[in-house]
Amino acid sequence: MDLFSDIEPTSETPQGPLAERMRPTKWEEFLGQDHILSAGKPLRRLIESGSNFSFILWGPPGCGKTTVARLAAKIGNSPFFEISAVNAGIPELRKIIAQAGKVKSSYSGSTVLFIDEIHRFNKAQQDAVLPVVENGTIRLIGATTENPSIEVIPALRSRCQIFRLEYLQPTQITNLILRALEDKKYGLDGDKESIEEDAIGLIVALANGDGRKALNILEAAFAFMTAGKSRCVDQSTVLGIVQQTSVLYDKGGGEHYDHASAFQKSLRGSDPDAAIYWLAKMIAGGEDLKFIARRLMVTAAEDVGLADPNALNIALAASQMAEKLGMPEARIPLAQAVIYIAKAPKDNSAIVAIDKALDDIQNKGLSFPVPDHLKDAHYKDAKKYGYGVNYKYPHQFPDNYVEQQYLPDELKNKNYVPPKKGD
Repeated sequence: MDLFSDIEPTSETPQGPLAERMRPTKWEEFLGQDHILSAGKPLRRLIESGSNFSFILWGPPGCGKTTVARLAAKIGNSPFFEISAVNAGIPELRKIIAQAGKVKSSYSGSTVLFIDEIHRFNKAQQDAVLPVVENGTIRLIGATTENPSIEVIPALRSRCQIFRLEYLQPTQITNLILRALEDKKYGLDGDKESIEEDAIGLIVALANGDGRKALNILEAAFAFMTAGKSRCVDQSTVLGIVQQTSVLYDKGGGEHYDHASAFQKSLRGSDPDAAIYWLAKMIAGGEDLKFIARRLMVTAAEDVGLADPNALNIALAASQMAEKLGMPEARIPLAQAVIYIAKAPKDNSAIVAIDKALDDIQNKGLSFPVPDHLKDAHYKDAKKYGYGVNYKYPHQFPDNYVEQQYLPDELKNKNYVPPKKGD
């Protein structure tokens, strides 16, 4: 019985949706990723050399990860199997591994296994692939939209080269649309008269660097036109099909942390326009308002700090109002706080001081007992032990201040708080 009877190699004949039909079958047709795939660049050279190496492609949706994997397998003339981690499990992996073992024993070659969305495999599933990748039975090509350094186990990651792919540029999306429009075999067999230039520009904007999304919109717009609803594809046709731009924000993945980082760094950098933009991006992506509010409060304390203590009150008030109001009204107090904090003067002495003291205590062994004169002396026998003796009560002195050592002897004259400018 064929162990692989229910898993067929991927067909080389493009079928189905326009995006699948227009998938490149050779390097000359590939658009984008010039930094790793143009002639002489790292990934292209490794693939064309016939090197039997495993690699992981990390990049956003619609940037060409699957196409690269298929081209790599085609060039290597290797058995190629493609699964999605969304719906495949260990049983499917075992079948592929068994078949790959037969290939290796019979032809001394490796089988290419392409795992799409590899970050969705749990540790046990990733561990199942590890031995056969290590011994060369399987040549793994993984694709992920999430950071492999976080989502792929170290042992598997160390056996793979990792290549970062980027969003397609507007000119590349435009060329992709024109190619699909004019292709007579796999495309729409149309011409430039079938779609207005402004409509192409709108599709490019709506796609946001996602080639697959651009072709899906184009195909739907042409279906609408050929159904007799309009004479050509114009902006109103496109807008009627696509109600909202893709936000390019996954609040459950790496985008969550990247956007939070950009947001906080814009606040710290005193750029209110950028901070408002990243706030809007997170709101549009459905980010938890409590998470946004926490970032605001942290920035108010960490980066504004003593330069404007009122920033903490503003951040706290915005957080409370956002929670009470909910969306869409919550956007207003959050925006108010963002602008205030971004424009506020900056001072990070609080975080610098506490982190320096914690480092001394936790990492450098500078943990010392309280000096006797500072110890609690409110009970009867305290002075018998010398506790509180020679303590100077500041309010008994002019200006409520008196020179006195408060640090342990071992840290006398130690400075944790950075001096103010001019001191």
